Amino acid sequence: MAPEDPLIINEAQLILAEKRTHLAALRTGIAVMALPMAFVSFLIAFSQYYQMGRVLWLLVPLLVVCTALGVLGVYMVAKAVVKLRRDEHMLMELKERHSILGRFID
Repeated sequence: MAPEDPLIINEAQLILAEKRTHLAALRTGIAVMALPMAFVSFLIAFSQYYQMGRVLWLLVPLLVVCTALGVLGVYMVAKAVVKLRRDEHMLMELKERHSILGRFID
């Protein structure tokens, strides 16, 4: 084992830790995107119990918040996917430069 091998392995561990963080952000983004769909499906399911004209003052702000949550979720997912791809490229470059990582990383 060469003297720089532990440093290379630590660098790979750091990239993998960042990858786990970005996967958590992806999971959170998906959950944030699903929340407005749950609200809207709930409103549709119970639409027979209210009249749209009477509760419009409540529905409009709710739909605005749902739209904002949907946009935030899409942004979080897109940002996480871009960072995950970058991490994967960094890991592949590191793996190509140092053959010792081939034994540990697929």
